[in-house]
Amino acid sequence: VQLQASGGGLVQTGGPLRLSCAASGPVHSIAVMAWYRQAPGKQRELVASMTRRGIATYHESVKGRFTISRDVAKRTADLQATSLKVEDTGVYYCFVDVWPTRHSARSVEYWGKGTQVTVSS
Repeated sequence: VQLQASGGGLVQTGGPLRLSCAASGPVHSIAVMAWYRQAPGKQRELVASMTRRGIATYHESVKGRFTISRDVAKRTADLQATSLKVEDTGVYYCFVDVWPTRHSARSVEYWGKGTQVTVSS
């Protein structure tokens, strides 16, 4: 499975940003698509995730500002970020948890390479 992320860059405080992730490769289904981020000197943390059924989960710090959306058929997940803060700066990673085949006993996780988001004051 390959994950192609796009949309990172430099944005001013309070501005919007949209990240997109597209998954490709032979899999039976994608259970979860998510965005993580890692700020300098900090551990990677979950920003937002969405299950195949559309259940979304958000980090407390982005609730009300970020929205994750997902197209199951296209295997894409977008993260719409608004009211960005300096503390949103970091490398954002696309993540998927997939079922390789219909008969797979366990799911497999994949990570994208990451895209830099820098919020300037």
